[in-house]
Amino acid sequence: MSASPATPAASPFLSATAAADREADRRLVRLVYTFIACAAAWLVCGTAVGEYIALKFVWPDLGIDPWLSVGRLRPVHTNIVLFGWASLAGIGLALLVVPRTSRTTLRHPRFAWTALALLNAAIIVGTVCLIAGLNNGAQEYREWLWPVMGTFVAGIALLLVALYRTVAMRGTEPIYISNWYILGAFIWVATLLTVAYLPWYQHGLSETVIQGYFMHNAVGMWFTPLSLGMLYYALPKLLNKPIYSYALGVLAFWTQLLFYTMIGGHHFVFSPTPWSLQTVAIVFSIGMIVPVFAGTANFLLTIRGDWSSITDSYALPFIFVGVIMYFVASMQGTLEAFRSLNEVWHFTDFTVAHSHMAMYGFVSFLLWGGIYGLLPPLTGRRPSLRLVGAHFWFALIGLAIYASSLMVGGTLRGLSWMHGAPFIDSVVLMAPYWTGRMIGGTLMFLSHLLFAYNVWRMRPVSGRSTERAA
Repeated sequence: MSASPATPAASPFLSATAAADREADRRLVRLVYTFIACAAAWLVCGTAVGEYIALKFVWPDLGIDPWLSVGRLRPVHTNIVLFGWASLAGIGLALLVVPRTSRTTLRHPRFAWTALALLNAAIIVGTVCLIAGLNNGAQEYREWLWPVMGTFVAGIALLLVALYRTVAMRGTEPIYISNWYILGAFIWVATLLTVAYLPWYQHGLSETVIQGYFMHNAVGMWFTPLSLGMLYYALPKLLNKPIYSYALGVLAFWTQLLFYTMIGGHHFVFSPTPWSLQTVAIVFSIGMIVPVFAGTANFLLTIRGDWSSITDSYALPFIFVGVIMYFVASMQGTLEAFRSLNEVWHFTDFTVAHSHMAMYGFVSFLLWGGIYGLLPPLTGRRPSLRLVGAHFWFALIGLAIYASSLMVGGTLRGLSWMHGAPFIDSVVLMAPYWTGRMIGGTLMFLSHLLFAYNVWRMRPVSGRSTERAA
């Protein structure tokens, strides 16, 4: 899948079909960029809230109004970065990848614009409700009220129609592996959100079971396939070589579907949920080794022989870190599922570190690599090379400090609970590690400001002709 030459310059002798294609291409550029620009804005907003929370762990009296409490701001932070940053950025890249790999134009672009409005409306209203204390209860990652999430699902449904129709009208016979993952992500997340919000079977303990199903599959069946689908296009394109093995990609796809949907129960080991359900979740968590090894090997073997390309690119370092963190965070999740380790780490800061290694180290780094690699040829503008480097190192070093502090502190905290120490002792124990969290989080937040500025620098050139083929 090599890079294609740019479309020829505009000419009065172009056919009507060619002119229509060029206009459709320009509309796609504006659409993709608008999604990514909105995502960058939400990233800054969401992580600004996260930075404030990190400061409050060090200085608890920093703001005592109810709307400044960690209880209200934590879901604000998580929902903005999940549904504002990661979702919009992944969707923006999907709107680019699907037409390119299908060798056709995006169908129903108005659906995509309407979806963007619905998604942003849901994020804004959801954020205001959470700050005001209006929420769905203690349901991690699904704190939005059902009308808010219903609006978000409506946007996802419109995008699914547009992308499905694009693949259905493709100009090639086979469906490229990227589109398997991307269409799968939209189908799975629509199903997931519907199951998570239907009220008929959510009473007492069954609500806990649904919660485990939802919060884990939000990562594994939405953000993971959305990011990997983009990667199956971006990595071969940036390296100018085919993916190592199509078969490994298909194996990873189907085993992801087989194993991931059943592992949410490992969040409630030792809870009143059925012991058999917990055991099934643990067994399937072990089964996740198959898609993770298959996917990681496929990407690293594609890079093999081109390691020097990583140092010559400002997109590939992000992608390389994302691939490594995909493996590390996934294997860490498998280990956390075991009852012996779950007893130490669950309900501690270790799980906070794990979630950031997955959503930040894996998903966000891949999204940044995709944006830096695919957006400049599309818009005709490039980011600042020095600021891209600063973004990379601030984000990577910040994540390393953040995650290592919370993993070490979380492990010691869990052990103190197991030894019967008073709870307040574990709070005092965590103080220096929360300082590390603040330092690492500050570096991460600064990297997001640099990224947002680079996105602005990559805004489309008016009238720019863009590449069109996959």
